[in-house]
Amino acid sequence: MRIIEVFHSVQGEGPLSGERTTFVRTARCNLRCRWCDTTYSFGPGRERSIPSIVREVARHRTRYVCLTGGEPLLQAASLDLARRLADAGVTTVVETGGSLDVAPYLAIPRLILSVDVKCPGSKMDGRNRWENLPLLRAQDVIKFVIGDRKDYLYARTVRRSYGGPAAAVFQPVWGSDAGRLADWVLADRLDVRVMLQTHKVLWGDVPGR
Repeated sequence: MRIIEVFHSVQGEGPLSGERTTFVRTARCNLRCRWCDTTYSFGPGRERSIPSIVREVARHRTRYVCLTGGEPLLQAASLDLARRLADAGVTTVVETGGSLDVAPYLAIPRLILSVDVKCPGSKMDGRNRWENLPLLRAQDVIKFVIGDRKDYLYARTVRRSYGGPAAAVFQPVWGSDAGRLADWVLADRLDVRVMLQTHKVLWGDVPGR
């Protein structure tokens, strides 16, 4: 697999926020979101074997792995890695930008999908793969990164039209007005979770944290 970094930290996003987690950041991404905070993952990274990654995860002794990027779904080896981690008793959260097919991951045990729906502010909203949403399960998450009112209204429309079991997370673009986003959600009585990026609250916008 082409890997940017493997590191041990606190999960900052999604349903496992706050949990001690090993992060495996894959190289390359097929999207270029305007607000992206991990542009260093666009490069080729370095080749690592799946056994070496599994051994490093074991050294950190975490119950959870976050397979992130970049875009993990660009590499077929991500499936094998997730299966190997499941065999080792580890729960894996796969974070994807939402433009690629998530169906191959549904059969892997101990796996949680965190699927982005790109809002207009990302400039990538035309790349959303809507076929993914009906596939999501109760343990999965649909994530919207929201920068302004236009993004919020877009996300609200998608949330109201989606009738599946996956939870929806509204996450403010880092540095934007998070309280304003929470006010909009409260005013609309919208059934979503408003969540900050915990790792940035703890350490700031620092790579590898």
